[in-house]
Order: sequence, then C-alpha cells, then structure tokens
Amino acid sequence: MIITIANSKGGVGKSTLAVHLAAWLHEQGHNVTLADCDTQQSSSEWIREALPEVKAVRLGNPNEILNELPALATETDYVIADGPGSNTETSRALLLRADFAIVPCKASMLEVRALAKATEVLRQAQDIRGGIPKAVIVLSMVGKNYRLTKDMKDAAAALNLPLAHTAMTLRQIYADAPGQGEVVWRLGSRAAEAAAEVEHLFREILPEAYQSKSGGRKRKTGTQ
Repeated sequence: MIITIANSKGGVGKSTLAVHLAAWLHEQGHNVTLADCDTQQSSSEWIREALPEVKAVRLGNPNEILNELPALATETDYVIADGPGSNTETSRALLLRADFAIVPCKASMLEVRALAKATEVLRQAQDIRGGIPKAVIVLSMVGKNYRLTKDMKDAAAALNLPLAHTAMTLRQIYADAPGQGEVVWRLGSRAAEAAAEVEHLFREILPEAYQSKSGGRKRKTGTQ
C-alpha cells in the first residue's frame, strides 16, 4: 500500500505524521519504506536517526515519483510518501500513485474552509482513478481544549471526506522529537500523552495494519 501524507499547504504537521506512521508500521512488524518527496528532506533525515532499519528514499520530482513509487510498493508492505507543502505537480504525482491519502489540517474554521482548495488535486486524482485514493482528514496541531464545532464538521462533510475522531494535539514534544532523532514513544514519560495519541490515531485510520500483525516488534522506550 502507498500512503501519501497530502496537503498542498505547509506547516500542518505532514513530516511528523509521516515519520511516526512509518515507525509505527515498522513496529507492528511490517516492511516499510519512507519516500521523502519534500525539497527540505527533513523526514528522511529524521527517520534515519530514529529508526535506521526503516528504508528511506528521496524522490525529487514528479517523474521520479510516478516511475519509482510502484516499484517501491512491490518491494515492501507500506510506502509512506511525505509530500511537499507547495508543489502542486509533485502532489498530483503522489496522489496518482497513492492507495490512501492522509490529509492533515489545522483545527480552525479558516483552515477547514481552505482545505477545499488544498484538496483540489486530490479530487482530480480521484476523478481520474475512479475514487482512488481513499482519504481521511486528520486534525493536527489542535489546542488541548479544542472543540470541533458544527460549522467545522459541516465544512469537512461538504468535502465528502471522512474526519478521523482522533486529533493530534499541539505539543512541544512533537517539535522536540526530530531534534533528538526520535519518535515520541521513545522519549520517556514526558511524551506519554503524545505516544498514546499517535497510537490511537493509527489504530483508528489503519486498523488492518494493527490487527494483522498485532504482536509487532517490541518497542524500545526512553528513560527520560
């Protein structure tokens, strides 16, 4: 399966989602490749520090994505593709190859409304491919006491995209993790809430990945 982290808008937590999802799938026992398609190349550097056993590749342009993603998918259980925050053609190439798209979105009325434009390329890919890739919106960087208003629910529903029940809270630990070359569940007790949050999110949106190999690999945990 090719999973693209898709939103043409930057600063919504795509790399955080991509790295943690790749690490989580690996620790479920799956063979995983992270495809870094962002010019900043931050997710591939991060995963190489956190879990060097996870294969990381860099695909620098739409042609490389269209040509190489299918081959990567035949060699591994999951390819996690971290998309750019601006390049529409790169985003289109990713979505033309993806089986599933995770669309992170900040939890505000302005951001949800803007998502209609951000998902235009997703709609084009779905039209071309007969509904593929399937997609889900994940609210990210939300305040600890946020409430999803009816207007926000209605705006998401108007896009005809499901909205994950689990959101990713705005936490300093997510910002600290790449600098320490780790994922949150290896950063000790101070990251316990974040670790539980991402675990719950990934079980929700990819239940088959958890259930099929629920024994997984034994996690290493931090002692901080």
